[in-house]
Parts: sequence; C-alpha cells; structure tokens
Amino acid sequence: MKRFPGCEQWLSDKIIPIQENKSKINFLNPEQRQVYKLKIDGCAINDNLTPRCDYGLVPCTHVEIYIELKGRDVSGAIKQIESTIHEISSDSKKIKKLCFIICTQVAIPRTDQQNSQTRFKNHFNAILYIKRGGYEYDLTNCC
Repeated sequence: MKRFPGCEQWLSDKIIPIQENKSKINFLNPEQRQVYKLKIDGCAINDNLTPRCDYGLVPCTHVEIYIELKGRDVSGAIKQIESTIHEISSDSKKIKKLCFIICTQVAIPRTDQQNSQTRFKNHFNAILYIKRGGYEYDLTNCC
C-alpha cells in the first residue's frame, strides 16, 4: 500500500477497532505487531470524484487490508474498494489483499456476493468479506 504522510498511523495495540456510525470491525493483534493504518476517505484520497473505501491496514509486508464501513449499500462498497485498490495498492495483482465490507444490514443477493468474491480473487488476489457490524478478524491468520 502506498504511503500517505499525515494520513497514517502505526499501531501495536492488541485490538485495533475501525468504526464509523454503527458499523464496526475489530482487528485482533495478539502478538502486538506494528500495523500500518491509513485513513483513505477524506485524507489519502481527498477528491469528490474518486470512489474510495474508508481505511487500509498493512499488518505485514505481503498483505494489504481494505475496509469499507456501510449502512446497507454493498454494491457501492464493492465499487469503492475496487477503485481504492487501483489507486493505492502497491501491486493490484500480486500482493495478497483482504477486503472487508462491514454493514449494518447486508442487502445483496447471494449470487451477486459470490460473483464479486470470485472477481476479487481473480483480478486482485483478494478475499472479499461481507459481514454485519461487530465482526472480528485475527491478524495472525493473514501474516
């Protein structure tokens, strides 16, 4: 993930919460590794034209994580993450990516969700998670 001074933090907390309004995800970091957190929406990408997700995390050198916190517009969230990967990924095809859409309500047909997950895997080397708020992900699973 590209660097954006002024928009980034280095964290080593055991729990790294990402939250906006009612959507929230906790990244568990039991080994307290240094994790690069990037505020994307309104900081790293600050124009009104480019769709972008909310945050990015880099828990280790070979993994990028993209996070979009939504109410229920999953289709819009998918487009935002795709656009963000094109804009700021270090390598949109080779580096492993985890993409999280955290919603208050999941409103996408199962086949559309499966098609998006397949497209992300094939085009971005990414796993796409679409989850309801309050989800937790253990970073030791990805590094």
